[in-house]
Order: sequence, then C-alpha cells, then structure tokens
Amino acid sequence: MVPHLTTALTGPLLELEKRFLDGMTVIEHWLRSQWNEHTPPFYASVDLRNAGFKLAPVDTNLFPGGFNNLNPAFLPLCIQAAMSAIEKICPEARNLLLVPENHTRNQFYLMNVARLATILRHTGLNVRIGSLLPDIAAPTTLDLPDGQKLVLEPLKRLGPEGRRLGLDGFDPCAVLLNNDLSAGVHPLLENLHEQFVIPPLHAGWHARRKSRHFTAYQEVANAFAAAMGIDPWLINPEFEVCGKIDFHERTGEECLAANIDTLLYRIRAKYQEYGIDEKPFVIVKADAGTYGMGIMTVYDAAEVKSLNRKQRNKMAVVKEGLQVTEVIIQEGVPTFETVDEGTAEPVVYMIDRYVVGGFYRVNTARGRDENLNAPGMQFKPLSFETGCTLPDCCLAPDAAPNRFYAYGVVARLALLAAAHELERSAPEA
Repeated sequence: MVPHLTTALTGPLLELEKRFLDGMTVIEHWLRSQWNEHTPPFYASVDLRNAGFKLAPVDTNLFPGGFNNLNPAFLPLCIQAAMSAIEKICPEARNLLLVPENHTRNQFYLMNVARLATILRHTGLNVRIGSLLPDIAAPTTLDLPDGQKLVLEPLKRLGPEGRRLGLDGFDPCAVLLNNDLSAGVHPLLENLHEQFVIPPLHAGWHARRKSRHFTAYQEVANAFAAAMGIDPWLINPEFEVCGKIDFHERTGEECLAANIDTLLYRIRAKYQEYGIDEKPFVIVKADAGTYGMGIMTVYDAAEVKSLNRKQRNKMAVVKEGLQVTEVIIQEGVPTFETVDEGTAEPVVYMIDRYVVGGFYRVNTARGRDENLNAPGMQFKPLSFETGCTLPDCCLAPDAAPNRFYAYGVVARLALLAAAHELERSAPEA
C-alpha cells in the first residue's frame, strides 16, 4: 500500500521522480563511486517528507530503533546487508554484544532489539544482549507481546586489566550499540582494547549535531544534483543555526528570530520560483537529540518572542533531561501523504549501504506541517510492501515501486552525508 497524496502529483516532484527513473544507471554508478571513497555507517534510518513538490530528509538516526516495523519479507535483505557490514569491520567476528537503550518498559523498542538480534544471528554470530541498567544485576528474561523472550545481562569489564567489555563467559569481538548515548558515554564503554564499537562512540548524541549532518547533506545534495542536472533544493531542506539560546531565561531569542526570518525569506523565493501556493514555515528543534522532543513549527519569527511558559519548558529539555542551548532552524517540508486519514511520512532503513525496507510513521493527531514522532503516532506503522531498489520503467513515475525508489535514493544520500559527518567528527588517533 502507498499513502494517498492529498494533491495530484503533477508538479516538480513528478518531474523529479521521472528524472530518477530515467537516470537510474547514472544514480547507481554515482552512489557506487561514492562508496568506494567513504565507509557507510553500520546502520541508519532516515525520516523523509514528501511535499508533492519536494522530497527531502528531515532527520537521520544512526541508532535506529524500529527494525520490528519492517516487512518480514525483507529479512533476507537485512541479513545479507548485515553480513556485508560485518565482513568489512571484523571479518573474523564470532561473538557480538548488542547494547540497547534502557527502555525496558517500551515493548515495541524491545521487539526491535529482538528483531535486530535475529538478523545478526543469521549472519553467523553468537549474539547476546548487555544492559547498561544498574538494576540488571543478573540475566533477566523479558516477555514480549509477540511471544518472544529477550534476555538482558549485566555488562562487565573483562580481562586482568578490565580493558574489554563483555558478559560472564562471553568475550565479544565487536560491540554493536543500539543506544544513542544521549546522556553521554557510559564509563563501561570507554577505552576498550581491541574491540570494535559500532557505530563509533562519536556518533552518539552527546557529540553529534544535526547541523553538522545537514551541512554534509547539503554538500552531497549539491554534488548529486550537479550529476543529475536538477535543482538541489528539490531534495535539500535548507537550514540555519542558533548556537546560544536559553528558553527558560529567554536569552538568544533575537538570534533565533533573525535566523527564522532569513530562512523564511529564502523559502518564499523558492516557492515563488516554482509557483508553489503554500505558506512557508520552519521547524525549530534541538541541534542534538532525538525522540521527537524539543520541536516546534514556526510560520513567523514573532512567534518565538511570545512563547508561554509551557512552550518554553517543552523546548528547553530533550531526552535524558538535557538542556537545549543549540537549535537548528530547518526548512519546513509539509507532508501530503496520508494513511487512513492520518498524516504520514516514510522512514527508510539501511544496513551498510543497502536499503533494507521502511515503513510509514502515521499520526492522526498531527497536521502536515508538524512533527509526527509525537503522541498520537501509531506504533505499528504500515511497512513498505515493495523494496526501494527495484523501479519499474514500464509504470508511471509515481507508481509504488518508483516512488519507493525515489525514497531509497534520497535516503541513501542522507546515509552518504552521515558517512562524511562521521569522518569529519572522528577524534584524532
């Protein structure tokens, strides 16, 4: 099933999808040449927005937590891609330690952990799950809604000098993080000896910034657009940054308002160029962090000068109670996709450099100009029925396989941007 588009798909996006379809060999060759020079993250998910006139990523997660929402038919793709990723990182790997988030009460997240462990075991790895929770002091079995059981074990340092991370009787070759390190790097994860930690520690939200990712994405989008002969704006959400703000103390508001004005001016110019009859808006969100926290939709810079206490409190704190001092002001990309009258957006999942599936995030309580990763979101989103790598030239550009291909192309551009981002932010050896 493909979501319904609330407007006819006739304008720039239809032309863009047609260019993707006609230029498939150019696209795949271009991407292949990029992967010869850059190492993809182990895995990632990308939130996309389809505006009917523009298709762009709005967030890239390097610790994806929704593998349970992928179409089970694509498990072979996941396994094959995971094999490729592991062979590059540690070809002799036999034991792998999976370190999840501390969400032991979130059943849907735990089902994601179970699905991820299943994928990894099918690559020929012994997989066990180590918890950072201090109250997991012994192997603990959790019952999942689908009848599966998940065993969490307490992490410990191994060896005479405690230089390796593992479990009782389990010394892994590699450590796979499904924990985004929003609260910082746990001491157990630091200074490991001859163990691969994937993704690397500097990929965590304690160090990562969305603005750095979208700076890299802008460069990737410009290079790709030049190769394809298209306007990069059609795939790139423009942005500004305000680096010193305190929503509680109401400092930095002038910086925020000025950047909103600047960005809205640029968006209006592009809307006029393409004859788009929409009111431009921007999304203000924490430059670090995830889980849909610290996000607001703004149509006029004056709005950020008149926030009430509740709105300021909402913007001031993100996951793990961390204070927001830096925000990214991102071009608002409205979504015109709906599923059963709920606002929808595609989320594409990748392992290594391969698209392995995706699903729609659906929220009946939010509008097309709002963040959908919020209360009201359906936790059993509609998974893609077809993959994102097999366009059909015999069908219309916006037919399901071809629209999914367009999703896959733009998601892989975001993945390439993440590779650039991690290279640039890696600590010096």
